[in-house]
Amino acid sequence: MPGENDAAPAVRPRTIAEYVGQAALMERLSIALEAVKVRGDSLEHLLLHGPPGLGKTTLAHVVAHEMGTRAWVTSGPALTKAADLVGTLTRIGEGDILFIDEIHRLPAAVEEYIYPAMEDFKVDFTVDSGMHAKVISLTLKPFTLIGATTRAGMLTQPLRARFGITHHLEYYPREDLVAILVRAAERIGIDAVADDGFNAIAGRSRGTPRVALRLLRRVRDFAQVRGTGVVDGAAVESALDLEGVDTLGLDEIDRKYLRVLAEVYEGGPAGLEAIAATLGDDAGTLEDVVEPYLLQIGFLARTPRGRKLTSAGAGWVTENGSSR
Repeated sequence: MPGENDAAPAVRPRTIAEYVGQAALMERLSIALEAVKVRGDSLEHLLLHGPPGLGKTTLAHVVAHEMGTRAWVTSGPALTKAADLVGTLTRIGEGDILFIDEIHRLPAAVEEYIYPAMEDFKVDFTVDSGMHAKVISLTLKPFTLIGATTRAGMLTQPLRARFGITHHLEYYPREDLVAILVRAAERIGIDAVADDGFNAIAGRSRGTPRVALRLLRRVRDFAQVRGTGVVDGAAVESALDLEGVDTLGLDEIDRKYLRVLAEVYEGGPAGLEAIAATLGDDAGTLEDVVEPYLLQIGFLARTPRGRKLTSAGAGWVTENGSSR
């Protein structure tokens, strides 16, 4: 049976027809791709934003496959110098996809080189310095930049304006997650799965395919070692209780966040930095990973004065006990 790292490419959809969910985006992309194939053009630059784990990287590979080209994958933090970006740009072929994850973290000095590359497919690069400095103008092959971000508000306006297609990725409904899990189980050789097993995993997956696939592997391991070998509702409950994932998909850091906000800050409002300091966690992690789902399920509200528990969130804390 494939290992976990080997399984990731195996479960990834290759075409728009295979892609489950995000119907509005799939329709937009289908039209755009068909049009550029007729014209023989490159696809317009595409900006994807939304919580992590919703398939941004996968979409880059799907678009590349549909175009019959290659996807080059990097990230904002990895492009620390202009030379890093220029080196990548000069290697990519005509019609290729350049996927930049966390594009909001591109250094300003690097971002300046992105603008002419996106608009005119060229870049001017300065070599040496002082009296020996000279500018080399490089012509690039037409390409498509797909930028991904969990923080669209942190993008500069000049960068954002250069994307022809912008789309916010939504959390997945349970039925879409079940479909993703069924296909994944088939592709990585998990044969013994009861119908209630897929549904139970989907219900604890926070509307996120990446989480659903991770939980499927954990339940598979548990069923093989401690259970009957069948991934069913009972195996899901036992395995994910062991993982600390409850029936809502909340994990330990989610529960700590809710209880700290309820008990230390009396339900709020409280600032994100203060909450992060109390938890001993990174504010960026809380904002990108924890808060979006709590907002989605109606447990948390963001107000001008800070974070605040909703009545549903306060009710959950009351029903599930104190952290003390």
